[in-house]
Amino acid sequence: MLKRLIIIIVFIVLAITLTILINPTKQSKVSKIPTHATQRQLGRYSTTTTSASSKTSSLGPSYLAPGSNPSVLPGPVLIADEGNNRLIEVNPQGQIIWQFPKPGDLTPGQKFLSPDDGFYSPHGHYIVATEENYQTISLINVAQHKIVWRYGTPGVAGSLPGQVANPDDAMMLPNGDIITADIQNCNILLLHPPSHLPLETIGTTDKYCYHQPPLRWGSPNGAFPMTNGDYLITEINGDWVDELNLNGKVMWSTHPPGVYYPSDSNEVSPGVFLTVDWTNPGKIVEFNKQGQLLWQFAPTGSNSLNHPSICTPIPTNGFILCTDDANDRAIVVDPKTNKIVWQYGHRGVAGSAPGYLNGPDGIDLAPPYSLDMTHAATMGLPPKAGPH
Repeated sequence: MLKRLIIIIVFIVLAITLTILINPTKQSKVSKIPTHATQRQLGRYSTTTTSASSKTSSLGPSYLAPGSNPSVLPGPVLIADEGNNRLIEVNPQGQIIWQFPKPGDLTPGQKFLSPDDGFYSPHGHYIVATEENYQTISLINVAQHKIVWRYGTPGVAGSLPGQVANPDDAMMLPNGDIITADIQNCNILLLHPPSHLPLETIGTTDKYCYHQPPLRWGSPNGAFPMTNGDYLITEINGDWVDELNLNGKVMWSTHPPGVYYPSDSNEVSPGVFLTVDWTNPGKIVEFNKQGQLLWQFAPTGSNSLNHPSICTPIPTNGFILCTDDANDRAIVVDPKTNKIVWQYGHRGVAGSAPGYLNGPDGIDLAPPYSLDMTHAATMGLPPKAGPH
């Protein structure tokens, strides 16, 4: 009897073991599921376009234009959707994964209007947004969905300390200061949050905007970091691009070739620069400091550009990421084939529904590929402790 009982027990143990081997417990997988915060971080800052397939499928269908290739982007794209009064982050598959503002993000009486640019801070914790026509620069805490600092008098252009007149392309330096072009005041400002007074003004503050840098600037509309620590300044009036260091010295000036209205010029690589012609039809131009044409994208017909305002190189593959403002789309251009290989938005059709934009004016890649993060080591000033 005892022998038979032992045999039965052994048989039961073997059966249980076999069941476990065939149907392993899910407990080990459950323990690897990230927390909500980790999921959000992975979803927004993933460096691949395929690792979050389950997440992207839960967001609904893709809203890319036909023929778009999500793999040309290393991660999500931040778009300043000016006509819709919002910033959105779109993943390579064409799904909105973050938006500001949402209901409850703004305090009573607070407005967020006409954001024409938005750039991540060097450490990715903030977005610096210029509301050019609202005469305000806003610092947004990404995790908290809150505006934590502002410069300028909302809705009122001015030239007094603490005021701006059409600010453009504000960016945070690694030490927390902010540099911006102040278009109608004809100068470059260096700001020091939380102060509401300028730390430094490069140029004369008045309405006489003509090319005489660094004393005067011809309506500057961009101050972009270079890999040598200097800044590339774009002057609308006269079609000028200048290299400026933070001591106020101009290293050189040139005319981007064949451009009527230059916008948001920036560096592709040492000695190679990129600008757009904010016209219709518009164009994208690469040039050197002698003003020689190196490459351009000026399509005609159904793919022609209409007032593009910014293009930046994608650091992982050399493709060009742009806003085509009046065509209501964000695009990626392959400079080797001169083809648009990714598009979010319906060309020439404004809207706010998923897949639509309304006059997008600014663009940045999400960290770790964002403009300021990739330039953080060479932005002219050493980083200081603390989250930026």
